[in-house]
Amino acid sequence: MRNGFIGRRLNRPPAQRRRLLRSLMGSLLRYERITTTEARAKEVRRHVERLITTARRGDVHSRRLALATLPDPPAVDKLFHVVAPRFKTRPGGYTRLTRVGLRKGDGAMLVQVELLDREVVGAPEA
Repeated sequence: MRNGFIGRRLNRPPAQRRRLLRSLMGSLLRYERITTTEARAKEVRRHVERLITTARRGDVHSRRLALATLPDPPAVDKLFHVVAPRFKTRPGGYTRLTRVGLRKGDGAMLVQVELLDREVVGAPEA
């Protein structure tokens, strides 16, 4: 029975799932592009977009919330100094999922998750 569970279980117990998502979020913020399975990508996108929206405020409280969610200080610094200012005027949709093919071992769909480059889609480049 679901009982109001929101998100994907990813065939893991809750603590392990949380650690996996934190690791994926940190890698995505650090490298701005990662390749993972489709289910993981869709789940990490949910969390990263929420984190970026929080970081756009830029105050101490939002930094503490980000550190509570993602205990990786270098990734949080990059989030606040590089990523959040990039999306200051964008109303959401900070990531892009691109299918890259099937994994050899088990045939799982692999997806590339990347942070977008500019603030607003269709805006002229500066």
